Amino acid sequence: MTAMAHEPLTQEEVLLEGFLALDTPEGFRAELIEGDIVVTPPPDGEHERYISRTVRQVIRRSRTDMDFSGNKGLKLRSGGACPKNHVIPDITFAPVELDLFGAASSWMPCDGVAMVMEVTSTKPETDREAKRRCYARGGIPLYLLVDRVASSVTLFSDPDKDEYRQHCTLPLGKSLALPEPFAFDLDTTDFL
Repeated sequence: MTAMAHEPLTQEEVLLEGFLALDTPEGFRAELIEGDIVVTPPPDGEHERYISRTVRQVIRRSRTDMDFSGNKGLKLRSGGACPKNHVIPDITFAPVELDLFGAASSWMPCDGVAMVMEVTSTKPETDREAKRRCYARGGIPLYLLVDRVASSVTLFSDPDKDEYRQHCTLPLGKSLALPEPFAFDLDTTDFL
């Protein structure tokens, strides 16, 4: 019998394998963000209200017909020595014509995604900082952040490396212009 030598796994490979093997409790979600495993509990009703109000407006008013997926796993480029980020936006939007979600696996690449949305929950810094960098690195054109702590909505656009070059922040209750392919003003008055 001949024994085969195996290359030892790197720390990043061990982390990724461990993450992918996690068995999270029902309703919880696990993400691998910049080398950290983040487990989030099920969202509350207010969180879901912001998502519902946004999705309805996008479906009804967007210039381009949009598909959406709630809690769709995205594989994104990473920075530094950490493994690929495995991030789950609250909502992912993509043009219907691309049919990105139809044959997608649990973790799909972000090519073709038009916008991701996050509503802050138990760890708002993750949505404000780490996820923003992940989405920018992935080249996702638009990142919509509803910040419940700050009572604001921010649209990040024009991704470049680890950051978005532009952002617009308004208090909840105001309308926020979404550019192409959406091309409408998102009304946040009913978020309050």
